[in-house]
Amino acid sequence: MSLSVEERERFLAEPRVGALSVIERTDRAPLTIPIWYHYTPGGELWVHTAPDSRKARAIEAAGRFALMVERTEPTVRYVSVEGPVTRIEPGSPELSRTMAARYLPEDKVAGFLEYERTQIGEQSAIFMRPEHWLSADLGSL
Repeated sequence: MSLSVEERERFLAEPRVGALSVIERTDRAPLTIPIWYHYTPGGELWVHTAPDSRKARAIEAAGRFALMVERTEPTVRYVSVEGPVTRIEPGSPELSRTMAARYLPEDKVAGFLEYERTQIGEQSAIFMRPEHWLSADLGSL
């Protein structure tokens, strides 16, 4: 059964690992990778990644991407969104903190931010306006 607009937006706003897909080459299936993301109901979805990463280059070239999130308990449910990139911004300590706090316990955020700063390096935030939605709750299968 399809989810209502409110249900799908609320589900997408939960801190889940998404599967990001983007066309990288016309002779291959889309590049699909797991990624942290941020979404507020009614707003844009954004991901954080290195500006020179394979996925960032593919997203910039394609001008759009898709993201799918799912769960299996207590019922099988998924939401998939696809849409255009609305902007790409340089990363910032505030964006890094927002993303880390979404996924990590508060006592782990500072350590992750230090790791990101010293080991991962520069980040970009890529924003997407969800344009096409697929969603379902398949019940207890």
